[in-house]
Amino acid sequence: MESIKKEVMILADKLKQEIFEVADEIHKNPELGNQEFMASRLLKEKITKYGFKIQDVEGLPTAFIASKKGTKPGPTIAFLAEYDALPQIGHACGHNLIAAASFGAAAALGSLGDDLVGEVMLVGSPAEETNGAKVLLVEKGIFSCVDAAMMVHPGNRTSAYATSLAMEAIEFTYTGRAAHAASSPHMGINALDAVIILFNSINALRQQLKSDVRIHGIITDGGKAPNIIPDKATARFYVRAKEKAYMLQVKEKVIACARGAELATGARLSYKNFELPFDNLITNTTIADVFKQNLKELGVSDISDEEEGIGSTDMGNVSQVVPSIHPHIAIAEKNVAPHSIEFCQAAGSERGKLAALVSAKAMAMTAVELALHPQLLEKAKEEFRETISPSQ
Repeated sequence: MESIKKEVMILADKLKQEIFEVADEIHKNPELGNQEFMASRLLKEKITKYGFKIQDVEGLPTAFIASKKGTKPGPTIAFLAEYDALPQIGHACGHNLIAAASFGAAAALGSLGDDLVGEVMLVGSPAEETNGAKVLLVEKGIFSCVDAAMMVHPGNRTSAYATSLAMEAIEFTYTGRAAHAASSPHMGINALDAVIILFNSINALRQQLKSDVRIHGIITDGGKAPNIIPDKATARFYVRAKEKAYMLQVKEKVIACARGAELATGARLSYKNFELPFDNLITNTTIADVFKQNLKELGVSDISDEEEGIGSTDMGNVSQVVPSIHPHIAIAEKNVAPHSIEFCQAAGSERGKLAALVSAKAMAMTAVELALHPQLLEKAKEEFRETISPSQ
């Protein structure tokens, strides 16, 4: 096993320029979710050179499944590639590096020849920042035959044990009746008042919620002119919590707040999800332990053991159906916040690209251990079954 781990390290080093090219090209050409045609095409062109077969995904034009089977039977390991950018500030979440690292890991394993055990998959998953495609990929059964899934996310610290919050994205719309705000206010029904009451009700609700809950929203439509009573107003909220079950309870409380505002103002309420819901991320500690040790073997020493995550990701949905890891690797100092201009610059830096190379190596090495140690993979699966069974 050690010889094959060393071999994938050498193969990843040979892929260094291609890994850097993927990171650079996607960084220089940021594309929003479900519009990542250049990034998707680039990754498919690159990975096919290593004997991978491409399968497109119906209904997701920038998603793809690339797979290669080895000459020996074994598990199927999936590497997840993200490549969507943020509006206005490009790859300020570093998804160009996620794509580069997952490509590198898959290509390195695909270059093993007769030493490749099992099957390797590179899963192109668009739109993580918005309507996360992994939710639909899970629903389509893409991961039904996968034994383990992994990806590495850039951050301002390195950690093998990342978690994330479950999330629902809810849009509330109130329909009232327009009237002249000065001459005939009594003839109107103010939809904006309902939205304002909704915000105030949610603020009052926060005191009675667990500390891991996050509720944050914006008004996307608040009227057209000060002298017209708004006949329509819309607000969008993210509702998050550490566990999906409690998040759904909080969601119902938020909807109750919305109904209270309807009753108070007379404006008619409607609501819907404006993005797909994300499950909380469950890191498989068995696999994460192996990944962490491989990082150490690669010379990474500053590794945090903290587990908490306060964002949300569609990788959470994957982690609910297959043993998964979603570690973070530092590409910037701790005072550089993700989703900032400074983080975008870090995602295009030499440090960022070297982090993608290290991530590719660590993931490929971890996959080798899972493939060549059936008892290790079974331990990961047993942990997975024990972790998700309470929510089944």
